[in-house]
Amino acid sequence: MTDLLPPWTGEPLRVGLVGAGPWARAVHARVLAAGPETRLTAVWARREEAARETAAPYGAKATDRFEELLDSCEAVAFSVPPAVQAELAVRAAGAGRALLLEKPLGQDPASARRLADAVGEAGVVSQLVLSNRYHPAARRFLAAARETEVAGARSSGLSGAFLGGDFATPWRLEHGALLDVGPHLLDLLEAAVGPVARIRGMGDPRRWLELTCEHTTGAISQCSLSGSVDVPGGGTRVELFGPRPPLVYDTAGLDYEEAWPVLRREFATAVRTGVSGELDVRRGLRLQELIAQAAPA
Repeated sequence: MTDLLPPWTGEPLRVGLVGAGPWARAVHARVLAAGPETRLTAVWARREEAARETAAPYGAKATDRFEELLDSCEAVAFSVPPAVQAELAVRAAGAGRALLLEKPLGQDPASARRLADAVGEAGVVSQLVLSNRYHPAARRFLAAARETEVAGARSSGLSGAFLGGDFATPWRLEHGALLDVGPHLLDLLEAAVGPVARIRGMGDPRRWLELTCEHTTGAISQCSLSGSVDVPGGGTRVELFGPRPPLVYDTAGLDYEEAWPVLRREFATAVRTGVSGELDVRRGLRLQELIAQAAPA
């Protein structure tokens, strides 16, 4: 995919990374350091040793204080629990730094709204790491969906991530798949089928949750979410049904290395032009509000 992108002729964007967990090491640090659009300049985490281990392979600096990280970059990428992101990203926006944000924005709509408002007041660029949206296969699927009459849709985001391993983290185990996987599926469903007018959830987000969405187009979609099932590899699947044969997006077998150069290029371009794309903080707030509506009583 990198070979298909036109050459980057500008200065690399200096990015600081907040967080040093498995996702920060596997994706954020590696992708941002790969350039040519971005350069990883600094890493800050509450565990100093983890920050040093994350920064060292790329020649980045491990900073002792969050404020020191802000002084060493033009943009900040976050790979921390939602509650921490919502707090620190407000400070980064206030310091005039562009934001590369994880989903969900915060732990609840109130914190997400505070962050969105802070970004708006500061006038900084923001972008969400909704990984599916940067993959060429997802973009082909969504382009086809725009030309398709959809009566109904089925989707699922299933894995065994909460059963153990690097991603069985406290916030995921407490809040379950709705907060973790929900943003991905709801984003894809709205992009493919149309805005959600009403949404209802049934089940236990920590075990299995079913969502029913009524879209403004009149279509109905279903969404199955779980991080606690033994599914080999896990993955995301969206199926659209109507007068034509089904249209399907399935992450099984996809190579996400095709997505990261696109994400990096679009974030750097947004910051250099000063114009956020579609997947900005307001999109994150919309998804957070849908999650809150979907949460079972």
